[in-house]
Amino acid sequence: MGTEFRRELPRDLSTSVLGVGTFLGDCTDDEDAAYTAAIRTAINAGVNVVDTAINYRCQRSERATGRAVAEAIGTGDARRDELVLCTKGGYVAFDGAPPGSRQAYDAWLERELFTPGIVAREELVRGGHCIAPRFLARQLESSRANIGVDVIDLYFVHNPEEQLLAVDRATFMKRLRAAFVLLEERAAAGQIAGYGCSTWSGLRVPPEQRQHLSLAALVALAREVGGTVHHFRAVQLPVSLAMPEAARLPTQALGRHVVPLLEAAEALGVAVMASAPLMQGRLTEGLPAEMRELLPQCSTDAQRALRFVASFPAIRTVLAGMRRREHVTENVGAWRR
Repeated sequence: MGTEFRRELPRDLSTSVLGVGTFLGDCTDDEDAAYTAAIRTAINAGVNVVDTAINYRCQRSERATGRAVAEAIGTGDARRDELVLCTKGGYVAFDGAPPGSRQAYDAWLERELFTPGIVAREELVRGGHCIAPRFLARQLESSRANIGVDVIDLYFVHNPEEQLLAVDRATFMKRLRAAFVLLEERAAAGQIAGYGCSTWSGLRVPPEQRQHLSLAALVALAREVGGTVHHFRAVQLPVSLAMPEAARLPTQALGRHVVPLLEAAEALGVAVMASAPLMQGRLTEGLPAEMRELLPQCSTDAQRALRFVASFPAIRTVLAGMRRREHVTENVGAWRR
């Protein structure tokens, strides 16, 4: 694999330009085994980034990641310090399988979150999203146990813009500040190496939209909480042929200018991880002939879609869902000559 397969994150983290995403799939043992095998195959192929979240497949994706990492380290195929393990907190996460009914869900919330005082009722928005420090602290503890590591390399607040659909911006910033305080404390304690925000719409939509997130404001908040040595290092957001807003749409105020997210991230020293590069499989076929001409080194449309996203220098890692070994082989092939 050539040097173009490696890129640098802030604070001396070296990443592969392709990373494993673990969002899709059913909550079954078969899917768990498939993910574990796919991640092992990816690590052996030179991929060192695995991205997951505590709510993905009811914690099963984190646990599959943990098994793959333990196997890779146990066999000597990887060292822990060579891997960049990312996870997220913010959404309610079940254990193994979701409740069977709304009534069961409400009972679960009462038993697991409200009665123990982990979450106040007003802190839970849209039926399942919370960024209260007590909640995130418990999720981080569970994630470390699920993955089987002492340190999470990058811990993301998951879709914080969800809060903006339920509370005003002043309340949102107060809540996000409290979350950043917790994460700076956990970084100081050695439980995470860095943190950031994983978003769907927040960083792509213009300032007049309700869910808009300002990257400059996020960095300023981190500096307010953690000083010049704060640990806010990266953001995630969708970037693809079908969703190019991060590269093309001016959404981010930077001084007197409004620029696209990728330009703002470079100026602010924040790494970008691109999610949904294949639009959950919808960009794996049927691309126009021009894409074949632009990327002659690729043999499939999936490879072309990945290489397109990776062509932006500001993007450090392209996170592609890979729950089958054949997916890994095809996707890694985009960088093989």
